[in-house]
Amino acid sequence: MTVVPFPARSGRRYGGRVVTGVMAFEGEQDDYVHSVAARLVAGDETALEEIYDRWSALVHTYALRALGDPHDAEEATQQVFISAWRSRHTLTPSPVALPAWLLGIARHKVSDVRAGRARDAAKVAAATTLPEAQQVETESADHALADRLVVRQAVQDLPDPRRTIVFLAFWEERSHVEIAQTTGLPLGTVKSHVRRGLAQIHQQLEGVRRATR
Repeated sequence: MTVVPFPARSGRRYGGRVVTGVMAFEGEQDDYVHSVAARLVAGDETALEEIYDRWSALVHTYALRALGDPHDAEEATQQVFISAWRSRHTLTPSPVALPAWLLGIARHKVSDVRAGRARDAAKVAAATTLPEAQQVETESADHALADRLVVRQAVQDLPDPRRTIVFLAFWEERSHVEIAQTTGLPLGTVKSHVRRGLAQIHQQLEGVRRATR
């Protein structure tokens, strides 16, 4: 059995220094994600390590919020990447497909944990007789949680200054004029970054939704 060591997760923060070369950076990021996905499918263990380092925080956050237990979330996260390695041949390499594919596996692992809890709990009978409407509500909450996490991850993956501008606009609710004054960028540039940033986030979110249905 092949054992692949996973590196520790490292947190990332919004904001930071405003830099240039946005379009080149975006292309490099897309090329990198496509490349690392292709390497995973080809059986490159170092690709799995890189994927774990970049996306394990997203998977772990989803699992923790969905399950509410740190131990279960940690176990589910490990199982997601073990399953990703074993089922790597099912991945079609692309920048959008990789995180969507991981979240799809995570949803299945969360479901497995919940099923295990139901089997082991003393209230199995009550759990298995939940009204259908309540089951649908739980599934909807899971999808909403995943959507929020995908949006946050998409914003984190934006290059600066676009990431900073989107954060200031929608998390701190600053006007375009205020953002232009804060960043020192022309007002038209700020508006362009907001528009393109929203388009990128929407594309990422729709890709994840389609891939995990």
